[in-house]
Amino acid sequence: MTNHDEAAAVRPLTLAWVSRHLEVGERIVRTEVLHGGITAEMRRLTIGRPDGGTRDLVLRTFVNVEHAEDWLNREAGALTLLTGTGVPAPGLVAVDPAAAHCEYPSLLMTHLAGRTVLDDEGLETRVPLLARQLVAIHALRPAERPREYVAWTTADTVVTPKGADAAAWAAAIDVIRRPAPRYEGRFLHRDFQPGNVLFDVSPPESAGPRITGVVDWAATSWGPADLDVAHCSTNLALLHGPAWGLRFAEAYEEAGGVLAAAASERLYWQVRDGLAFSEEVQLVAQPWREAGRAELTTRAVEERLDAYVTALMDALG
Repeated sequence: MTNHDEAAAVRPLTLAWVSRHLEVGERIVRTEVLHGGITAEMRRLTIGRPDGGTRDLVLRTFVNVEHAEDWLNREAGALTLLTGTGVPAPGLVAVDPAAAHCEYPSLLMTHLAGRTVLDDEGLETRVPLLARQLVAIHALRPAERPREYVAWTTADTVVTPKGADAAAWAAAIDVIRRPAPRYEGRFLHRDFQPGNVLFDVSPPESAGPRITGVVDWAATSWGPADLDVAHCSTNLALLHGPAWGLRFAEAYEEAGGVLAAAASERLYWQVRDGLAFSEEVQLVAQPWREAGRAELTTRAVEERLDAYVTALMDALG
């Protein structure tokens, strides 16, 4: 076996576990680190076949991460559920959520073609595709619902960025002090955003871009469609500017999605997700820079978050 680099090496116990889940005569011939994740180590494993061909698998490993067992159980359940639904998700090969066989909790899945696209160029074409994909996810009606969503912030843990519009942030924090609005539950990805969506990077001349995969199903939940839409909106606002965050909800409805009827209820979910980012700006900005968006420094992302939260509160009037 050869490694693309030293960091790509698979730990011995994990390597033995992966090997037990390969077909007869197959072996790992190459490993490569996949960048962009925040909580998990991701590796692409190239599998050599007896006929001389190859196929790729992806190994996801949580190293010293709290709730890793829960997340991997949820992801394994989601990948099983998604098989045959038309939602382009990886196929589950094996999972070791409690690290009974591997050094750390791990999941092995099929590799999907395509790559994430975080550039500004072509965004006006990709946003409707993202919206249509999310509508399709929310249309799923699993026989067994995933657990209820968990809020990722509270009014008391919000970190107001330096130099932010204090009045707007105080008003936004007051919004999430209120009880959550009533909602009709939907199957949620819970981390649906450009970093977890793969696109065809070389479509035919006559065709536009297309989504080839949706990954990272570890936070799959049951909750309001507004919450998934709000999360993608915040990511778009930080990656591409506040106007794109405001645009995504419109694109979702244009694609046939249904959001809360009252503007105040929509605002609650939008603000709740936006404020959650205040606690982890540095964490989300770093993988974006590693992916080529060097201008997205922690400070730049903080400024966009402030502008987005302020725009949400201004829109309320």
